[in-house]
Amino acid sequence: MDFLKDTRKKKQLLCSYGVFIMNGMLALSIGSLLPFIRDERGLDYAFCGMIVSLHSVGNLVASFVAGMLPIAIGKKKSILFFNAFFAFSYLLIIMGGNKWFLALAFFLTGLARGATSNFCNTAINGLAPGSAGLINGLHAMFSVGAFTFPILLTVLTNTNAENWIYAAYFMLAMGILSWILYFIHPIDQDKVEKKQSGNANMAFFKEPLFYICVLTLFFYLCAEQGVIGWMITYFKDTNLLPESMSQITASVLWVMILAGRLLTAWLSTRYRKENLLVMMGIGLVGFFFLLLFSRSTPLIILGIMGFGFSMAGIYPTTVSFSGLIIEKYPLAWSYILTLASFGSILMPSVIGKIAETAGIYYGMSSIVAVVIIDLLFVLILYRYIRKHNRGSES
Repeated sequence: MDFLKDTRKKKQLLCSYGVFIMNGMLALSIGSLLPFIRDERGLDYAFCGMIVSLHSVGNLVASFVAGMLPIAIGKKKSILFFNAFFAFSYLLIIMGGNKWFLALAFFLTGLARGATSNFCNTAINGLAPGSAGLINGLHAMFSVGAFTFPILLTVLTNTNAENWIYAAYFMLAMGILSWILYFIHPIDQDKVEKKQSGNANMAFFKEPLFYICVLTLFFYLCAEQGVIGWMITYFKDTNLLPESMSQITASVLWVMILAGRLLTAWLSTRYRKENLLVMMGIGLVGFFFLLLFSRSTPLIILGIMGFGFSMAGIYPTTVSFSGLIIEKYPLAWSYILTLASFGSILMPSVIGKIAETAGIYYGMSSIVAVVIIDLLFVLILYRYIRKHNRGSES
């Protein structure tokens, strides 16, 4: 941590961590505000599913464009441009009116979120290359923001549902503050040189591990975004939980995700990662069944806690098994990320379409198929890793 003696680097760390707390709030605000926006604006389930998917589309688009734009205009101008969409998106939400402006707003939240994720991960890695502690700290800040926003919204709306608009004003203020933090954020090597692609090898398409990892991540992201995007609406509309308790479920989920990530990081240094992955896959299925089919509050909360804890380590552990492919074929990660991300784009819309015709319960029930298929690919990945002795030890 010697770099912290440098005032400039310390400022970079604090600004990145601060912005990432707000990025966590931004990510969770989508699902938390959705039932209030739907009720006030008279939106149907299908449209709501579509705009949640647009958030994921924006996030994916930003992952690529935010990596290329700095070549043309520099890192500072690029992130200030993208982050301006944070505040602007909430301005559109507050203004209401045209539902297509609302759709644009959700897409812009995704752009802002994805650009921030790219910028901050790169900035923190640049401070201390290879430091797992600093990166884990950054993502812990995301979790802090993620479980804070639903609590804030619950406090605001506990006596009057119409008070959700004040949470939107709060997020508008957070968007302005995050832009200010980026404005004062010191930038090293602002101009990015265009790298020559050289002999980009596409032979990873012949690797079975590539497809196994992509499909494991695809169905995992279907489940993750399906639950995060629709869980609060599901509990509110089915009256399985009181409205205030429905909001708290998102905070409970993210506290458990944070705990699960920290524990998985520790356990992966002591146990075979493929064994941990199977345990998490089984937990994902079992606890989702508990979450969906329970009718008592304690069992529902237990299902949410177990689901969040189980899902926490699946993505990073699966990515770690694809490391050999990524190292061998530099372009492989872009394809893995893109193809897997379609899961988070498609599933919210699928749930919305089913909910519109059959009801929200059946919409959420569609995730059952997703978690079972994901467990199947986890088991295929386990068998492949054991057979080829790749990544068995941390």
